[in-house]
Amino acid sequence: MKRKTILVSSVTAILLAGIFIWYTLPVDLMDLDHKEVLELVVFNGSSGNATHITDKEQIQHIIDDLNDVEIKRTRPSMGYSGYGYKLSVYLSDGNEAGDWNNFIINSEDTIRKDPFFYSVIKGYIDYNYIENIAE
Repeated sequence: MKRKTILVSSVTAILLAGIFIWYTLPVDLMDLDHKEVLELVVFNGSSGNATHITDKEQIQHIIDDLNDVEIKRTRPSMGYSGYGYKLSVYLSDGNEAGDWNNFIINSEDTIRKDPFFYSVIKGYIDYNYIENIAE
């Protein structure tokens, strides 16, 4: 009985430590070649308007900036509504980009990809550039 209790306690401690490490590890926002991107769609959460970006220079500017960004989970995002800009990335092969697609940019240092909010810890999101394009 005592051996079983120790085993369960040990497994629980290892799982909790693993979850803590996973939660606190930094994450690269994206790793895309801007040449593979066909279109960016920026949905303005304030106005409800969508802007389709197909200009290669604008795509390169946004993707290169986001490729340099490293983020860290800060808190759960469930129950929150409203946002600045939702970014969707479409590739030349007609598919959406992988994991980091359809995420929300709330400010130059805050991103929301449910179920978490993320803070920028390295790099810079050119929020003003996106804002100017999406108006």
